[in-house]
Amino acid sequence: MKLSIVDLGTVAPGTTQTEALADSLEVTRHAEATGFHRVWFAEHHLSRSGASHHPELLIAAAAMQTSSIRLGSGAVLMNHYSPFKVAEMFKQLEAMAPGRVDLGMGRATAGPVIDLALQRDRGNPAQADHQQQVLETLAWLYEAFPDGHPFAGNRLMDSVPEVPQTWLLGSSPSGSDLAAGLGIGYTFAGFINPRSAGAALRHYRETFRPQGFGLESPRGILAVNVTVGETRADGEHLVNSAKGFYARLGRTGGNALIPSADEGARELTTSQQAEPVTIAGGQWPRFVAGGPADVRDTLEQMVLESGADELMIQNLIADPADRRRSHELLANAFGLTPRRPSPTAT
Repeated sequence: MKLSIVDLGTVAPGTTQTEALADSLEVTRHAEATGFHRVWFAEHHLSRSGASHHPELLIAAAAMQTSSIRLGSGAVLMNHYSPFKVAEMFKQLEAMAPGRVDLGMGRATAGPVIDLALQRDRGNPAQADHQQQVLETLAWLYEAFPDGHPFAGNRLMDSVPEVPQTWLLGSSPSGSDLAAGLGIGYTFAGFINPRSAGAALRHYRETFRPQGFGLESPRGILAVNVTVGETRADGEHLVNSAKGFYARLGRTGGNALIPSADEGARELTTSQQAEPVTIAGGQWPRFVAGGPADVRDTLEQMVLESGADELMIQNLIADPADRRRSHELLANAFGLTPRRPSPTAT
């Protein structure tokens, strides 16, 4: 089983976003050495809790400090950008790190201020054109515009043969139809919508049709919020940062900061503290937590039920050292093979 990480640029209590970005690069170096398959960086704007606002910048920086791990976006919010800009940018990233770049595409609303600030055309209402945005991006990357199209015959960096892997990211079942119909990879955010994750990934596999966009067979990733401690009790304590953060979001909105595990435990109600961190009554949890064996058993059951090819780990562990240790414990539990640092990495 391949394991990967989606990094949010988590801002630890009492630290700055500058420190969080440096830690994102340290997470990536550590993930490569530990044996993870890829690291993706999030796009969260005007966020106080996460410093990863523009994944392309972190991809470029991480590419210069690693040599073999795949790097990508989780995700570029396609509802805000020109397909040409996105395609050309990721083609250039691929030229900088050949064979290692992933273009994860998604969409999201970030509230009226950010949506307006990012809107391509403020003179007209924003268009619900996600499918067209994704398709046009693929057409640029794979030179797939039909004859007679005004963009046909214009190649992106024609001396660079590599094309980034393309993925559609989603948290609702409708995304599985689009990814399967376009014949590209599909990643489901199980930490947002755990109840629909298994069915969405199974549907994607069953309806996948190759379209010449790099894949002949389906490739699905299940993204899960995972906290691993040295023991079950340690993991269940550390996950109070994630539970506490979501509780703060419910009380104060998007300005919430991630609490330490101790702060989170103090702020949670009894019912919030009791929220399951394993599969209970057949229902998947929002947060998977515990010791290495507990977490591995839960994740293996999720993979069995969903048919996922790969697990992508998100977490909201406040302390950077605890975060890296969680990744390390998970890698050991799944038997990942560590990599030796490359002499080309700096």
